[in-house]
Amino acid sequence: MTANTLTDRYVWAAARSVPEAQRDELERELRERIGDASDALVEQGRTPADAEHAALTALGDPAALAAEYVGRPLQLIGPRYFLVWWRLLKFLLAVVLPIAVAAVTLGQLLSGADVDEVIGSAVAGAFSIAVHLGFWTTLVFAILERTPAAAGQRGIDLEWKPEMLPQIAEDGRTNRLVDLVASLVLLGIFGVLLVMQQFGLPWVDALSSMPLLDPALWSFWLPYFLVLIVLEAAFAVAVYLRGWTWGLAGANLVLGAAWVVPGLWLYATGQLFNPAALEAVGWPWGDAGEVIAPIAVVVVIAGAAWDVIEGFIKAARSQQRITAA
Repeated sequence: MTANTLTDRYVWAAARSVPEAQRDELERELRERIGDASDALVEQGRTPADAEHAALTALGDPAALAAEYVGRPLQLIGPRYFLVWWRLLKFLLAVVLPIAVAAVTLGQLLSGADVDEVIGSAVAGAFSIAVHLGFWTTLVFAILERTPAAAGQRGIDLEWKPEMLPQIAEDGRTNRLVDLVASLVLLGIFGVLLVMQQFGLPWVDALSSMPLLDPALWSFWLPYFLVLIVLEAAFAVAVYLRGWTWGLAGANLVLGAAWVVPGLWLYATGQLFNPAALEAVGWPWGDAGEVIAPIAVVVVIAGAAWDVIEGFIKAARSQQRITAA
């Protein structure tokens, strides 16, 4: 079992942000520094646990220490808020940007734009949104950096404490957490859109008061897909808790087929979309309709196939790690 003391967690948190070639040396140096500082405090009468805690507190944030070790200055906006700014910006780019680009693309498709216009809008939108996220986030932190806190108070940067150390990731658990959050967010958005489209899509003028999908689907298929969303969420939680196994890879195959087969069947037989909605947006959007329809089918099948293959690949890698251990 992987050790998970405060020292282990500190060393792991610092070493993961430096180049792999320097990790072993940094780990050795850190353990020596922490050990020496702890021993000195124990000789002064502190308990081992208190001594370790105090030694780590004196070292400070492991990310800042690692940056100093590799000579990477944290000075884009100043060192005081750099790590807070950097963590927030990465979160916004990883979560907000994909959702915003997906919304722009969907809006263009529903408005009847040509394929090249959809692609151009998605690329331009992604660039513009990324620039705005970066600019406004940085501007806010630049202002905060130059705004002194009240006497006796800190700014928005939290005082670092050893209790803030992350748990050591085991079997890719950190990556699984990212996958879990992304999956639950996307499933939630998809579920809301499935229900909301019944009342119209306010951002598309032609569909502001009519459903995009055929209302007859509420007799079975839309509730069926909503249940699938719940099952997908449960599946995502299971992958996070257990990691990829052959059984979960098989379940992923079943869930993929449960989405794709009925969805493509409904699309091919003309039961998926509301005829009035298609007429309102002018489907098949002129000559572009002959291109978009087969591309959409190919993309859906290819995406589902890759998702299944990736599941079995991850299960194989997980099994190899277990065997090696």
